[in-house]
Amino acid sequence: MLSTYFTVKNEGSDEIIIQKSRFIGYVKRVETEEAAQEFIHHIKKKHHDATHNCSAYIIGEHDQIQKANDDGEPSGTAGVPILEVLKKQHLKDTAVVVTRYFGGIKLGAGGLIRAYSSTTSQAIKTTGIVKRQLMQGFSVIVEYPLLGKLENALRNSEYILRDIHYLDKVDIHIYVEDGQENTFCKWITELTSAQAEIKETDKKYLEIDVSSTKNEAE
Repeated sequence: MLSTYFTVKNEGSDEIIIQKSRFIGYVKRVETEEAAQEFIHHIKKKHHDATHNCSAYIIGEHDQIQKANDDGEPSGTAGVPILEVLKKQHLKDTAVVVTRYFGGIKLGAGGLIRAYSSTTSQAIKTTGIVKRQLMQGFSVIVEYPLLGKLENALRNSEYILRDIHYLDKVDIHIYVEDGQENTFCKWITELTSAQAEIKETDKKYLEIDVSSTKNEAE
């Protein structure tokens, strides 16, 4: 599993007008080729009257699946430019469809490439990008007198304090970046003078909004 990677938020869209042609960009996070194709089919059905519904997607931990479709535009002027935007922004598990309603003015090969690239970039910006960070969960159990010191230290640290459960003892749930487990355990041990019970829990991806750095559990 990758320690970290970038992808889009769940789904979004935006549109621009270029030389009287209407370009509508649709973006969706997809984790399988079947999901990407279903998304493309949905947009094509929604805009069945459009001049073109061009698409591209990139899927897999190592970008194993990459597809682009010009849908009737001159070869290499639509699908590939869409795909290149995904690559340049280092996005994974992302599908894009750009719908075009022709406005009567031909753009030429260069103009089409710029139009599809710009629409894709704008739609991605509107949808938003997140960094998915692989995190190891921990349960840290301490006596109540240690809670204030530990909670304050955690809130001022790089670790993510998820929950606090007030039981016979205090059970604090924390997420730590993959690879930092030993450092974290040593820090907790020193902070509590070895009076904390530390247990690993789940491992999962947490999402960090690139624009606001807000942490969200999957």
